[in-house]
Amino acid sequence: MNKLTSLLQSRGWLLADGATGTNYFQMGLGPGDAPELWNVDHPERVSELHRRFIEAGSDIVLTNTFGGNAYRLKLHKAESKVNELNRRAAELARRAAEESGRDVVVAGSMGPTGEILEPVGSLSHADAVAAFEEQARGLRDGGVDVLWLETMSSTEELRAAVEAARRTAMEYVSTLSFDTNGNTMMGVTPDGLTRACLALDPKPLAFGTNCGVGAAEVVATILTMNTALDGLDANLVAKANCGIPEYHDGKIVYNGTPELMARYAVLARDAGARIIGGCCGTTPEHVAAMRRALEENASGERPAIEVVVSELGPISAGAMRCCTAPGEPAAVEPRRGGRRRRRGAG
Repeated sequence: MNKLTSLLQSRGWLLADGATGTNYFQMGLGPGDAPELWNVDHPERVSELHRRFIEAGSDIVLTNTFGGNAYRLKLHKAESKVNELNRRAAELARRAAEESGRDVVVAGSMGPTGEILEPVGSLSHADAVAAFEEQARGLRDGGVDVLWLETMSSTEELRAAVEAARRTAMEYVSTLSFDTNGNTMMGVTPDGLTRACLALDPKPLAFGTNCGVGAAEVVATILTMNTALDGLDANLVAKANCGIPEYHDGKIVYNGTPELMARYAVLARDAGARIIGGCCGTTPEHVAAMRRALEENASGERPAIEVVVSELGPISAGAMRCCTAPGEPAAVEPRRGGRRRRRGAG
């Protein structure tokens, strides 16, 4: 049995890790640099972040391979190093997990290609599958327990990544980023993703949402997905950004406090998520606060959207509509204004 499945059967919830890129910036990663190159250039820094997340209480750590496909690595003239970088990343995460002395799932992070698939874009399904398969083989050879397909925007790209998982005989988790008025950039809705994942072959071990606009929007998405399941058994994933990005002193920082992320973790669990973690801006300190909150607060009733907004902040009008029953007026003011599009690993 896959280690992730085994842990989910024995536990009510699992805690994933936090951000990769935004933590690496604090460790010396430069603007525009590829985090994946650190797997060979600075492996000690990659290992250090894994250890810090595990010590903070993470049950799942993601490999440093979000942009580890040939299309993304080509931007850094490293497309010939796909297997090496992914295999090495998996080995570093595996070693950190084994040294912890407890069961920690190593998940192979696979982000989008950065291209748009046919029929809207020019990337063919076959070429996308080939790129994802190359990455998946490196991760598998390095020893990951499961593939983690994250921050996708279209079901076309998700299906290509799933086919790559099937070809490499790897089980997988899938998450999309709902960051455009309650939808993904390519127009997928939370209930649309739920239907798509339930129809995939093979089915994901878990599915849900990561990144997006903020913690409140992620919990709203989980509420919608849980409703769309209509009693069917599935493991939902919530991996929210640490608040909202703000520009201070020439840098982008996320405004989420450990207290906010702790409350988010409890609300996400009560909304129906079995796997809870953080994305952009989430540090080991935030993860430690989330772990304490999940352990100290018993599971509660499904939170009303008014409670989510009151405790975590406003959400978009689109997400509000998804969480409001037909004919029922929204009881809170939806979020207004622009949003920042995430282009890289947390």
